[in-house]
Amino acid sequence: MIKGIHHASITTADIGRLTRFYCDLLGFEIVLEYAWDAGNAAADAIYDLRDSAVEMVMLRAGNACLELFKFNNPVGKAGDPQRPVNDQGYTHICLNVTDIEAEYERLKAAGMLFHCPPQHMPGLCSATYGRDPDGNIVELMEPDPAGAFAL
Repeated sequence: MIKGIHHASITTADIGRLTRFYCDLLGFEIVLEYAWDAGNAAADAIYDLRDSAVEMVMLRAGNACLELFKFNNPVGKAGDPQRPVNDQGYTHICLNVTDIEAEYERLKAAGMLFHCPPQHMPGLCSATYGRDPDGNIVELMEPDPAGAFAL
């Protein structure tokens, strides 16, 4: 039985930088730091890799987790930090916020790049997309209290 989403995961070349971004700027907390060297057969089987060596940090905010990976071996290809949102694959994580205008201004002042200021969609939410330091999309969403997205 599927209960819901446990976490999303991002692979990065700089795990320290992304950890600081998500913790210091967005308020996530570290719940687990873990690493393994080459020779972990179970990990290699799960990832379909050979001799994987990984640093991992699990973060939590509210009822959701975000997992950050740095593959020390084998090192993967760099992502495109300007990847358009309509390219296939995982597109973004969404953070449920209150006072989206204030969060947008705070994060923008801290250097986070956004596609646009928050946009209001009556009956649904106010939302905007920004980018983390690796170019991954982070959505800020404030649900309309009477709308379909209200929790």
